[in-house]
Amino acid sequence: MQAQTVASKPRPERVCLVVEDNKFDQTRISRAMSHGCRDISLVFTDTLAKARAKIAENPFMMILLDNNLPDGMGADFAVELSKHPTYSKTPVVMVSDWPSPFMWAKATKAGVHYIVSKDDFHSGYVQSALEKSQQRVH
Repeated sequence: MQAQTVASKPRPERVCLVVEDNKFDQTRISRAMSHGCRDISLVFTDTLAKARAKIAENPFMMILLDNNLPDGMGADFAVELSKHPTYSKTPVVMVSDWPSPFMWAKATKAGVHYIVSKDDFHSGYVQSALEKSQQRVH
């Protein structure tokens, strides 16, 4: 008897990593994205350690990032991403409550496209960040 090979389903090329530890906020982000970015798949993770593992194993075309996470600050991760050989050009949008001036400064230094409060987030920020990143490439 011959072994059957089952081809794995390819991952969509438009995949966004969402680093957010609050389930309610994950649902809000998912709903917001469904209104204008249906062609983008979302992968959620709730810590920076898990985010680092995800980016090591899969390509992501964009990252949505909370600032206050259980194992660190999203702004610090944004700086880390800005120095990463694969992710330095990847658009990052910070979606966070109560952004502090310190977080703004770090995120700006890291090249974050937008810093948006969770209440104001909508898919237009994602679309705009993707357009801006395409303009940087060309």
